[in-house]
Amino acid sequence: MSKKRGLSLEEKREKMLQIFYESQDFFLLKELEKSGPRKGVISQSVKDVVQSLVDDDLVSKDKIGTSVYFWSLPSCAGNQLRNVYRKLESDLQSSKKRLSELADQCDELKKGREESDEREEALAELKSIEQKYNVLKDEMGQYADNDPAAFEKTKEAIEVAHGAANRWTDNIFTVRQWCSNKFPEAKEQLENMYREVGINDDFDYLELSAVPPSSAGD
Repeated sequence: MSKKRGLSLEEKREKMLQIFYESQDFFLLKELEKSGPRKGVISQSVKDVVQSLVDDDLVSKDKIGTSVYFWSLPSCAGNQLRNVYRKLESDLQSSKKRLSELADQCDELKKGREESDEREEALAELKSIEQKYNVLKDEMGQYADNDPAAFEKTKEAIEVAHGAANRWTDNIFTVRQWCSNKFPEAKEQLENMYREVGINDDFDYLELSAVPPSSAGD
């Protein structure tokens, strides 16, 4: 024997609306949870179903005193559906108008682009120019290393990096001196720590080698 199929959300919504339309009365949530199973809607899902109807303006909800009441009349649903219909009709007209405008724009863009020998020749010439441009661009890229502007930027970057490295070296010497003065009894441990992080007897300021002049003018 096959298992009975449960109601879909839309079917549950229709069943709950029937409760409102048939009674045309006001309900507390607990009353709806008792009435729902009689229509095939389990009590545990009544709250979510009713809330979805409230969100769609098919059921009204209001707090009176300390209680929250729900109600819906066929006339209210009819008005809501008419409002939805008018909104959809307005959206449809707007979409039709926009489609017509786009079609006109498309026709305007097609003007002057009709197939012709002159157009084919112009497109072929454009493609040839683009190919030549790409070749020249690649050749320029090969000479980038000899570009005076690029050379100067690289030189400046080296000088900035050199200055920053020596500032950090100066900071390291300052910290070592402070540690030696502050913790003289831990000199051996400090020396071991320095060696572990790469600070040995050869550690010193960096010297900036002379940068050869650019050969761009050769």
